[in-house]
Amino acid sequence: MKKTRFHLLFAVVLLTVLAGCGKTAPAADGGSTPASATPAAASTAKAAPKVIKSALNTVPVPLFSFLDEKNQPAGFMIDYLKELEKKLPEYKFEYESVDNEGQLIGTDTGKYAFAANFWFKNPEREKKYLYPQQEFGYSITGLAVKPDRNDIKTLDDLVGKKLVPMTPVSGFRYILKDYNLKHPGKEIKIEDVEKTTPADDLKLVESGKYDAHLLNINHFEDAVKKLNLNLKIGGVISKESVYLLFNKNQTELAQKMDAATVELIKDGTLPKLSEKWFKVDVFKSLEYVQQGYKFRKD
Repeated sequence: MKKTRFHLLFAVVLLTVLAGCGKTAPAADGGSTPASATPAAASTAKAAPKVIKSALNTVPVPLFSFLDEKNQPAGFMIDYLKELEKKLPEYKFEYESVDNEGQLIGTDTGKYAFAANFWFKNPEREKKYLYPQQEFGYSITGLAVKPDRNDIKTLDDLVGKKLVPMTPVSGFRYILKDYNLKHPGKEIKIEDVEKTTPADDLKLVESGKYDAHLLNINHFEDAVKKLNLNLKIGGVISKESVYLLFNKNQTELAQKMDAATVELIKDGTLPKLSEKWFKVDVFKSLEYVQQGYKFRKD
């Protein structure tokens, strides 16, 4: 009888010990983690973001994209891309600096998912690249002239005048082409040049060799300040939408970045970045922007 009780007691103890093996074990942080839950926890861990290769302009675009004193990318567009990464944590952008032609070729061939620059939209590019629906900002274009020239304020005033030559890939060329199509018989002459810089172009105007130069106002202000050029903006011409340029196969990426861009405009993030870098909200009307540039003296 005693042996029977002993055997029963031993069996109860053994079952209790075995049951204890299935209970939670103390974790390193003082909590408890079910042994069977470890594989499941690992499977639900966040996946690393997908690296997206993109091209940046190797030539600094004042206030848009440049290298700061620490040799790090900075500017309106860089801040915009950082905000996109916050909105889309599944992606991480990796940049490579190349010239305009390299950006276009690399994006076309798929080396880059997108080219981050202030690209204008035109029919030729729309055939080869994918444009998002929403622009991420605007290029404010103006006419640089000598201080004593008060006869050049609009594109109409360029008819019969000498305009600084442009490269074949210049977005400003399409502004002039569009104007010429709408004004047959009163076209603006467009001269070609293989390669140039805003500083060199502005020097041609200061020397008197050319009457005017059509360019982004940020380029103008940067070059005039650095080179102490004696020039002025005769008139603010237009507010051109600027886009990122995607490889044709990057439909999903473009759509996600497009939707995030719309949110960044609606919540005021991009307008605030515009004020930060350009000292004027370029998302407002052209008239508002013209007044902002007209009275700024810095």
